[in-house]
Amino acid sequence: MVYFWFKAFHIVGVVVWFAGLFYLVRLFIYHVEADEQAEPARSILQNQYQLMEKRLLNIITTPGMVVTVAMAVGLLCLQPGWLKDGWLHAKLALVGLLVLYHFFCMYLMKQLHRGTCRWSSKQLRALNEAPTILLVTIVLLAVFKNDLPTDLAAWLIAALVVLMAVTIQLYARKRRRDKEKLAAGSSQP
Repeated sequence: MVYFWFKAFHIVGVVVWFAGLFYLVRLFIYHVEADEQAEPARSILQNQYQLMEKRLLNIITTPGMVVTVAMAVGLLCLQPGWLKDGWLHAKLALVGLLVLYHFFCMYLMKQLHRGTCRWSSKQLRALNEAPTILLVTIVLLAVFKNDLPTDLAAWLIAALVVLMAVTIQLYARKRRRDKEKLAAGSSQP
């Protein structure tokens, strides 16, 4: 029964952690774009985004990470044989990257709050795709373990994920261009 409690809360932690990571970088994008606003809107928006980022990181995202890792340790204590499996080594390496991504987001947040962040909203949009790729790969490893499919269907699914990421980037580019056209049109006499 303990195994199922660890597994259930591990899944809850993963969902909370990823939700926080996805929204956190989205807030960073809005925070950076607030620099384009005139005062007093700029200051109001930046103050609001700083508050939202700090609360999201400290109340949701970081606790989600802690629960995820703690429950994973509990699962591994109950199933120590998994430590010999290659799929788990790959999964743990990807989770390690995700933890680094989490701390990198903390670093970016501090830069944003100090006004020293040099990342553009376009760069942050690209950065926001990283956890999606990690999530898909980690889930596939957790589900398929050592039997991860490498057939045509698997490649089609991988292509679909890449296509979704590219589509998001193209849509963001279109929105930016439309906004620039609108701004250029309104500035003409």
